Amino acid sequence: MGRITRNFAVTRVSVEPDGSHVTDTRADSVAGEEPLEIKVNGTTLSTTMRTPGHDIELIHGFLHGEGLITSRVDVAEARYCAGTDAEGHNTYNLLEVDLARGVRSPGREFIRNVTTTSACGVCGSTSIEQIMGKRTHPIEPVELDPQVVIGLPEKLREGQKAFRRTGGIHAAGAFTLDGEPVLIREDIGRHNAADKVIGALLLADRLPARDLILVMSSRASFELVQKAVMAGFPALVAVSAASSLAVELAREAGMALTGFTRGERFNLYSGALKPAPQPDRSV
Repeated sequence: MGRITRNFAVTRVSVEPDGSHVTDTRADSVAGEEPLEIKVNGTTLSTTMRTPGHDIELIHGFLHGEGLITSRVDVAEARYCAGTDAEGHNTYNLLEVDLARGVRSPGREFIRNVTTTSACGVCGSTSIEQIMGKRTHPIEPVELDPQVVIGLPEKLREGQKAFRRTGGIHAAGAFTLDGEPVLIREDIGRHNAADKVIGALLLADRLPARDLILVMSSRASFELVQKAVMAGFPALVAVSAASSLAVELAREAGMALTGFTRGERFNLYSGALKPAPQPDRSV
C-alpha cells in the first residue's frame, strides 16, 4: 500500500531584513500522491491522482457521484489487481470493480482514459439538468444553526492527522446537524476526500445523508456540490469560496451552501438559517 505521507530532506530558507539568508536542512513530511486506475467490469474508467488509503470507499463514492451505483449492493466485488513497481512489489494502484448482476455497465460517455489530477474532479455531468435528472435522493431542506456552522471548520481540522504533518492535504467530513463529527477523510484531492466520505456512508447504508452536513476544507466547486447533491446532503459547508455554478446547483437542488466559513463569519449562498434566539424580556 502506498503511503499517506512521505519524508524528504528539504532546505528551509529564512531571508533576513538586510537581504542575507539562513538555511537549515532537515526532514519534512509531504502528502502522498499516487495514481489510482479504476476498472469497472474489465474496462478502465478513469485514472485519478489520490492519497493512498480508503481506496474502496473512494471508488464507491466516485461511482455513486457518477450515478453508476445507488447502494453498496450494486457492487459485487472491489479488489486490488496486479500492479507492480520496478522492484516487483504490488503498488495497490489498480482497483477493479465488478458491478452486480442487473447493474448497467458504464457507457462510452463515462470512460476517461486520461489521468485526472488531484486538483480536478472527474464528474461526467456538464449541466445542472443532467444532475437533477439522475439523482435518486431528493434533498429535504434544513435550517442551519449559525453557531454550529462557524464551529465546523475547527472540528474538521481536529480530525486532520495528515494535515498536521504536511500542511498540504484536503479533508472532508460528515457531521450531524448539531455539529458532531461522524467521520473525516483526507486526500490530496478535495474531490477524492469527498468521495471517501460518501463511499464510507454508502458502505454503512447511511445514504441518503438527510441528517448530515458535508464539510470541506476547500472551496465549494461544482463537482463537490454535485457529489453532495447526489448523496442527499442537505448542506455543504466550505472554508473557501464557492463557484457560480456550484451556487446555482445548490439553489436548484434545495441544498444549503456556505463559503468562507472562517472564524465567526461565513457567506450563505443557498438555504436558510434558524431564527436568532429572542431575548427574554420577562425580567
